Amino acid sequence: MDLGAGGAGPGPGQAALGRGGLEVLQHTVGSLLASYGWYILLAAVAIYLLMQKVSQSLAARSSGRAGAADAALEPEVVVRRQEALAAARLRMQEELNAQAERYKEKQRQLEEEKRRQKIAMWESMQEGKSYKGNLKLNQHEVESGASTSSAVPKSKPNKKPLRGGGYNPLSGEGGGTCSWRPGRRGPSAGG
Repeated sequence: MDLGAGGAGPGPGQAALGRGGLEVLQHTVGSLLASYGWYILLAAVAIYLLMQKVSQSLAARSSGRAGAADAALEPEVVVRRQEALAAARLRMQEELNAQAERYKEKQRQLEEEKRRQKIAMWESMQEGKSYKGNLKLNQHEVESGASTSSAVPKSKPNKKPLRGGGYNPLSGEGGGTCSWRPGRRGPSAGG
């Protein structure tokens, strides 16, 4: 009959067992955290970051599918994009063609100038003049006409030579106190 009275409330044996089990659990968890606490913390952070990456990639995939579905539903958008791309390519090709024309024109002008110089050189040779001096004069005129900046050449100050005029490195004179002499021939004195 004590079963009915004992079943209604916890007995002193069950309370001691609950406290003892709780103490064992606390001791086990405490020792686990003391031994592997940093590893558990790092693993939890890694799992959290991994879950964030996975959720972002899933969100990107779902938005990409929605964008692809919209593009598939609206062919007018695709046509407009292709037309804009073709127009941009055409503009770039026109710019490239214009640059090529400018380059060709510049090359023609250079060839024409070279031809004029050769003709002038030939005429000066026929007249018996020095063609090199005339050529240098013509090139100087072309360079001065082509350059927009006016560069004034600086005159070099008169510098003294580093060594006197009578210096000859092969004679061995005038080199100062340094002189090299070959060593003695013969066996070394060491042993």
